[in-house]
Formats: sequence, C-alpha cells, structure tokens
Amino acid sequence: MLASSTLLSVSLVLGHITENPIKPAIGSEMRPISGAQVKTDENTEERAAEPKSAMLIELAPKMLPKRTIRPSDTPLTARAIERRARLRTAPGLVDARDLPIATARLEAIRATGARVRTESRWLNAVSVEATREQLDAISMLPFVQHMRPLHSSRRIAPVETARDEQLPEGGAAAINYGLMNDQLAQIAVPSLHVRGFHGEGMIIGVLDSGFHRVHDAFHSIEYPLDVVAEWDFVSNDGNTGMDAGDHPEQHKHGTWILGTLAAYLPGTAVGSAFAAKYVLAKTEDYANEVPIEEDYYVAGLEFIEANGADLATSSLGYIDWYTPEDLDGVTAITTQAVNIATANGLVCLTAAGNAGHDTDPLTNRIIAPADAFDVITCGAANASGAIAGFSSDGPSADGRVKPEVLARGVSVVSVHSTNTTGLQSVSGTSLSTPLIAGATALLMQARGELTVDGVRDALITTASRSLSGAGADPLFVEGYGMISTLAAARTGRHAEDLDLDGLVGAADLSLLLAAWGPCGNPDPTNGLCPADFDGDGQVGASDLSRILAAWGS
Repeated sequence: MLASSTLLSVSLVLGHITENPIKPAIGSEMRPISGAQVKTDENTEERAAEPKSAMLIELAPKMLPKRTIRPSDTPLTARAIERRARLRTAPGLVDARDLPIATARLEAIRATGARVRTESRWLNAVSVEATREQLDAISMLPFVQHMRPLHSSRRIAPVETARDEQLPEGGAAAINYGLMNDQLAQIAVPSLHVRGFHGEGMIIGVLDSGFHRVHDAFHSIEYPLDVVAEWDFVSNDGNTGMDAGDHPEQHKHGTWILGTLAAYLPGTAVGSAFAAKYVLAKTEDYANEVPIEEDYYVAGLEFIEANGADLATSSLGYIDWYTPEDLDGVTAITTQAVNIATANGLVCLTAAGNAGHDTDPLTNRIIAPADAFDVITCGAANASGAIAGFSSDGPSADGRVKPEVLARGVSVVSVHSTNTTGLQSVSGTSLSTPLIAGATALLMQARGELTVDGVRDALITTASRSLSGAGADPLFVEGYGMISTLAAARTGRHAEDLDLDGLVGAADLSLLLAAWGPCGNPDPTNGLCPADFDGDGQVGASDLSRILAAWGS
C-alpha cells in the first residue's frame, strides 16, 4: 500500500555543469525525458464530477531494443553517466529501468480519460487519477499487470510554535557562522571548511515541499544559491518556489531544509555546503485534501539522479499505510526507488522520523524510506549530543541498524521562510538530516574516490559510539552516534595529508608553506591550524619535519 508523505519537523521554532539541466516537458506530445514526470490531462466538467481514485498502474516489461541499451537511449545527463561510471554497483551504465515508458502505452492510458500523474522509469509504472469506469478500462489494457491504490496520510504535528531567533548583541560567532555555528561545530563541519572544502563541484538534490528563496542568505555576492535544475511535481511546472494557490505553509519546510545547507550570510547564518550546486524537487503537497505524494517522491528522485546529483536528501516520510513489518527494505515504493538510486551511485540520506523511541529493541518507529538498504538514515540529538525524545527508533523489519547516525535536531537554526533577513529555530529529524547531508557533501568532495558504501562506512566508523568502542546502540535508537565530518574525511589518511588525497607530497608541502608562521586561520573546533601538527600555535620547522618524514606515505 502507498501512503502520503510526512514533513519531519516537530518543533517548528525558530563538479562543474556545462550542460542544460534535464527537466520534464509539458504538453500532449511530451517525451519522458526527466526520469519520472508529471503530466496534466484535461477532463470535461462532467467527468471531473465523478468520484476518482488515485492508483499506481504497474506495467508489463518494457520492449527492449534489439541492440545493447545505450546511455543515449535514456534521459541521463553526461554528469549522471560520469557518476554512474565511477560509482554504480549494478552491472553496466544503464539498463531497462532507465528506458522511458513507451508513448503508445501512455496514450492508451490517457485514451480511457484517466489523468496521468507521474511516470516512473525505474518502477515501470504510471500513477493516475481515474473513475471506476476508467480504471476498468485501464485494467483491460494488454500491457497492464497490476493496479494498487494510492492513499492519503496524516502529518506529524509540530509540538511547539515557530520561534524567531535574533543574533546576540555584539554580532556573530567565531568565523562568522552566526547562529548556525554550534550546530555545525558539533559535527566538525568547520574543520572541513578551514581545509578548503565548502561543497565546490558537488551537486546536492533536495526533495521537499518547496523552496522560497527570498532570504538574503541565498543571494550573497560570494556564494549565491546555484540551482542547476528544479521541478515542481505537484503543480507540474519549473518553479519550486511559491505558486499561486499554494497553501500558506507549503514552502516553509523545504526552505528551512535548504537554508541549513546553502545559506551564506557571514555573521548571521552560514550553511554546511554553501558552495555546492543544487537540484530541487517539490514533491510534497501541503494541502490536507490532496491524496498522496509518494509517486511524486519517486519522480523527484529520478529527476535528481538523471540531472547528475552526487547525493540526495529528503526530510519526508511515509508510514500510515505501512506496518512495521513492511519496513524490510523492499516493500515501500519510496524504499524501492532509493535502493535503485544508491545502486546507481547516488548517495541518499533520509530522516528517521519523529515518532519517538522506547527501550524495546524489537519494536520500531522509523518511516519509509528509512529502511532502504544503503540509505543513510538520520536521527536527531540535542545541543549536548543526547538523543532527542522525538527521534524515531529502528531496527528495520529485517534487523538492520536504523538510524545509523545522528546530528543536532533540536532548535536547529535556519533561514526564515518569508522574512528576508530573519532566522528561525526548528526541531526534528527533518533538520538533522540536511546537516548530515551537508557534511556528507564535504566528505565526498574531499574523498572523491568513496563509493556509496564507502561514504556510509566513513560516517559510521567515525561516529561517536564507534570511536568510543560502544558500537551500535543495542536499542536501535542512537545508531552509531554523532557524526564527525573531519574524522570521516580522515579515514585511512595520515595527519600530514593536508589535502586528503591519499599521498603526502608537494600539494601538502605547499599548503604548509602557505600557512607558515603564527596560526591565522585555525580550525574552530580545536583552535589549531591544520598544518600545526605539534600544536604550538604556529606553523614552523617542526611541522615541516613532520611533512618530510611522512613524504610519499
């Protein structure tokens, strides 16, 4: 069964691109070029008055070309193909799941009078809104294998009202992160920033409710928000911001998520991956009467992967029509899509949920797609690192550790969703997830050789419980603990390997010589310059000796 999404904020307080982005086309002659797409079909007033159901139509296997499937047969951008060539674990670069659904099949479904909502190349399925008579006609089509209903779902209600935040008297925190300093320092994001990793060359995909990009932190001269592709799968247009007729709350959640990642307003708010590029997918419809968004989620994830993103983050979840036993890594539709995405080399992160936890390791409260096999499922902690009371527990139905890692999810500061200069604090695994996603982007920038499994392993083996020797939480609440971006990036690297490329050599020597003398740009998490190996407050002869002694290692 399918369910609609849940926004996961419980305390609503407070590579280079040289190609055009892939995006869904509009019109009766549309070709499926975006991964999964949304199309609108006109209905007469008479038909519109009839009761309609939302259904997922699963199709017979696609007709394959007589030759080998080629990347040119698919909607993938050159960057997506390059990422797959490095990181895909499924055989080859492409397969039948990448081929578009045949136009003849889509036309036959539309000929019944049904409205096509989305198409999924990966699932070989089409979602529709149709009357009983139209569904009967669809079921008789020779290429239709199965139909299942799409369902509505409740939302997780906020536990507090929104709270605006003000900068303290006297200005900003150290290194100008403003009120975002503490949440980033807790997971050692500034340690990667001071080493020159801010997200350059990375593309981050975000699935959420919409993104109102009016805040000053999205429009700095130095690092303006760079969106390389976007699509609104709810309204079927190229604007993921506010649309006429949107619910007043529609854009808030997604704006908060994007702000934790991409904000850049030194002295006020600086996000974790402000130099990255972004692919935005609006997949959540806030209006209570709208049936489902799970098909939009799948469409959005395909869109993000096809446009060459390196990682995708979502703070949405689906549970009302699934049982805990269904969270087995294979049942939920969004879970299936995430499994395909990670097999294609796309690192995926998702929120664990806000349903709380108990001391019984045999029960779980996570939500799909947190049960996907290689997704990084994110729980929430408070400012001191203790688990948040609302953070959902695992394990998956088949006994895997979920969530795997934690970041701050209590009173996380982000941009105000409508005020162009204001800040708000927000709580939920919704907010811990983009914090971990931003950290992951920096890790991937620093360690470009890491696979999907390699990224997971680096985060897990250097998280707080792993480093302390405690290992995974036997109650499946904390996973492996709080992440450390720096420790993850240093996995398998010498301390003298300043650029983290796996070899102590000329580049590291250049970095040391550039920092020679009193430490002028220390790592804010420990007060030391990266090249100050002896910790004496300056980069000098003894530090040079360390580099030379480690040369070539």
